[in-house]
Amino acid sequence: MRRILVFTHTGRKDAIAAAIETSHQLANSGIVPVMRRQDQHAVIGANGDNQGEDALHVEILGEDCQMQDIDLGVVLGGDGSVLHAAEQVREADLPLVGVNLGHVGFLAESERTELANSVAQLAAGRYTVEQRMAIEVKVWLDNVCLAETWALNEAAVEKANRERMVEVVIEVDGRPISTFGCDGVVMATPTGSTAYAFSAGGPVVWPEVAALIMVPISAHALFAKPLVISPDSVMAVEMLTRTDAEAVLWCDGRRTIDLPPGARVEVTRSAQPVKLARLNTTPFSERLVNKFELPIQGWRGPARPSERRTATTALPVVKPELRTVEPHNKDEPGIPMVARDDPRP
Repeated sequence: MRRILVFTHTGRKDAIAAAIETSHQLANSGIVPVMRRQDQHAVIGANGDNQGEDALHVEILGEDCQMQDIDLGVVLGGDGSVLHAAEQVREADLPLVGVNLGHVGFLAESERTELANSVAQLAAGRYTVEQRMAIEVKVWLDNVCLAETWALNEAAVEKANRERMVEVVIEVDGRPISTFGCDGVVMATPTGSTAYAFSAGGPVVWPEVAALIMVPISAHALFAKPLVISPDSVMAVEMLTRTDAEAVLWCDGRRTIDLPPGARVEVTRSAQPVKLARLNTTPFSERLVNKFELPIQGWRGPARPSERRTATTALPVVKPELRTVEPHNKDEPGIPMVARDDPRP
């Protein structure tokens, strides 16, 4: 018996309605819907159904089944809900598919209007699973590891006090790159390149590209450009001790730790990626255009192979005429510079 775990944003009415609809459709398709106990209580309470648990036929995770019994997770909400679900299933290595009920929703696979069709495809097993790079994050102070966590989108070092910048040194593979005052530094994955790193001015990196990204936030420096780094490199941000400004580390906007002066944050590629289920093969470039509503008017596209023709005549190769310029004598400032044809062949 296949089981699908339903995650939902319990603080939104549309997400509650989507969770009920999804659970009923899964059950009617012969799939066992599963929820966490707190999500089930929130759905029943928000729905105001007097029939209680009898109106929502789901198994309870940890009581009726365990995480290893689940085949797939469906996330109803925005990117934040997907990140929360990824945190919950990190140890189980469970594929997730998101249905966007938020705004941009880059991590989501479909929209609310496509919910019924999406659930039908999941029930029929018509989906593929792709792996997204994650990062491992360690915080050090005086050679002692204070914390160790992970992130799917980014690890962001930010100033703790609004009125003061933080002084940092950014480093790649054990070598310093630059030091400057800034509001923070974002260290992201390709998946996170369309999230916080994008807002900070970083590049958009296609998800299948193996790379790490480092983006300074409002740096007070001449050189503070985004860096695209090898996935096998080690990125680091050190908090300088010449000021007492403190910072804070945020991982995916969910896990946080305070960073005192002298702290060091190291980021490497994680050996365990995050699995996302895909229902269609829409290219990332098309998703990018749709999510950001980018203007593409006037685009003609490449010609079809059947419509391409070879040139009937060879185009001549035009070689520019070489010319040299002789400077005038310094003792004769009134004589202008003269250009002449180069007599050489």
